[in-house]
Formats: sequence, C-alpha cells, structure tokens
Amino acid sequence: MSMGSPDDERLRVAMVCDAGPGVGIGHVMRCLALGEELVARGVPVVVVADLDEVPWAAEQVRRRGIEIASPGSGDLRDVLDALAGIEPSSVVVDSYLLPVSVYAELRQRWPLLALTDGDPGGRVADLFLDQNLGAESSAWTLPEGARHLGGLDYAQQRRDIVRQRPSVAKAAADEHTPLRVLAFFGGTDAFGVSPRVVRLVVRTGIAVDLTAIAATPELAEEIAGIEPAPGQTVHVIGPTDVLAELVADADVVLSAAGTSAWELFCLGAAVGFVCVADNQREAYVRMDEDRLAVGIATLAELDGDAEAAVARMRDLLGDVRLRERLRAACWATVDGRGPERVADALLALERV
Repeated sequence: MSMGSPDDERLRVAMVCDAGPGVGIGHVMRCLALGEELVARGVPVVVVADLDEVPWAAEQVRRRGIEIASPGSGDLRDVLDALAGIEPSSVVVDSYLLPVSVYAELRQRWPLLALTDGDPGGRVADLFLDQNLGAESSAWTLPEGARHLGGLDYAQQRRDIVRQRPSVAKAAADEHTPLRVLAFFGGTDAFGVSPRVVRLVVRTGIAVDLTAIAATPELAEEIAGIEPAPGQTVHVIGPTDVLAELVADADVVLSAAGTSAWELFCLGAAVGFVCVADNQREAYVRMDEDRLAVGIATLAELDGDAEAAVARMRDLLGDVRLRERLRAACWATVDGRGPERVADALLALERV
C-alpha cells in the first residue's frame, strides 16, 4: 500500500525523539528539519517527546506548525499509546533510549524511519538515516527490504539555517577586527562546556570579540565571572532564535561535535569542535583528519591541564588562512537539501 501523495488526507507523520536536560535537544532539532519539510508539503507532523523541561525547544517545534504529544513517563507502553492516539501513517524515531526491541514492534504497525549514528545495532526499520560524515560508505547489515540513507547529502538542515547559507564561502578579507567568535554547546549544555571553552579562549591571549550562548542562568553567571585577557571582550546571551544569523556573522564558531556540526558546515563556518560524548568521537576525529574543522578537545582533555587544547585554540584563532580553508571545505560538503531527499524517501515508502 502506498503512503500516497502529500495531498492524501491519510498522511500524518509522528516523530519519537529523546529530549530533556540530561540528553539535550539534538534529536528534536534534527527531526525538526525533516518536520519543516513535511509541513511545507502539507503533511501534518506530531513530535512525541517530553519537552516540559526544555520550553525553548517546545517553542521551536510549535512555531513551525508541528504538534507535540507527551509520551507520559516515556516507557514503551506510553509511547505506543501516544502513537495510537495520533494514528500516524508513518513513524520517525530518533532515540538512544528506546530499547532495540521497540523498533520491531513499531515496524509491524507503521512504515518506520530510524535515525542512527553508525551501526543500527539490531534496530529494524524500513529506512535508516545516518547523516554523519562518511556514512554513505558504511556497510551495516540491514533488515530485508530496508534502505540506508547515509552521508552529508542527507544532513538535516532547518530552514532558518539554509536561508543564511552564503552563495560562496566567506574569504579572509571578510573577517572582522577583532575576530568575532561565537561559542555554543546545545540547548542544554548538559556537560557545562561553555565556561571551560571561554577560559580556553582567554588563555590564548588573542584579541577577540566573543559571544557565548549560555544554556542556563547558572552557566551564564559562571561565564560572566571569567576575566578576559587584554583586547578581549566576552558577551553572554541565553538561547536564541537567531543562532543562524550569529553563525553567519562570526569568523570562528566553537561548538560540540554533535548534530549541529552539519548546520555549521552548511553555513560555511570555520569551526573548532569539542567532543562531549562518546557517540561524537568518530565524527570529531574524522573532521579534524579531513581538515574540515579543528578538534579542540575532548571532555577528558578539558578536565586535564588543557595545554594542548589551548594550543589548538590558538592555532584556530591565530591563522587566517587556516580559517579560510576550513570555510571553503565545509561549505562544499553540505548543500542544505538533505530534508528534501529524506522526505522524498519517507513519502515513497510502500507497505504490502
């Protein structure tokens, strides 16, 4: 049975996402890009996630015309009950928390798209999306009849990101004096990375105009208490709706090596990444090796003496030609059309 065209009133996509102060909102944000594309095609979308403790993320979902359904306690039965109430035509799952066995049960009921970062690990689905660098060449064993969408051609970019994508990568001559640096580490910054990275910048002694996005008032207070070096200024702001504009205006961006990496690539940013989770390590290493970004530090390195991290930060902030090369390489890797390609594949799913 075909899911039909976007004009088919039966179409309704449910997206099950991890979210919360402990796990962040990266899963929600990359699903949001696909959700925007589906809504633009006339397909209703419902996000199934507990967003009560991350109201900024909830507002981002609602303002795009996407509904929210809370799964209650978040256990399997509550998730299934929420989906049954939605009556979706297909389901998208972006979760590290749901047990692998859930995917088989979901696939028995609905066409299923599963977002993964690497090996599906026994999950079953009709479509697998791994938007990570190099995923197009992966050779994971998939269930019979399943299709794999891999690599940066399928990277999920929200429309406010794509709107800010420059027609060409920023050149060295376009940089500001002093250097404009933007630091952000997700909607929750669960590991408290932002103050530690601000301290790294201060330790370089390089003149910068640094804007740090603090996910919580506590982190904002900690950053505000850091004394900048001579010639440096540090501004602290909270979560913002104009992140894409800030990235586009910055000369250097400092961020976690998570799902936002591909948005930064789409915008052609010169990026220094911090690896804040084990599932980011492969991409973190590869981006550095492929000279697409500078790997500044892992959490363990930040918690040590951090001298090597300071040196890598100094290289990024002090080498204008390095930044120019990074911007050109990143801009060329992500074209912003990933949501279109994934939506095409999702809407083309057929069930016998």
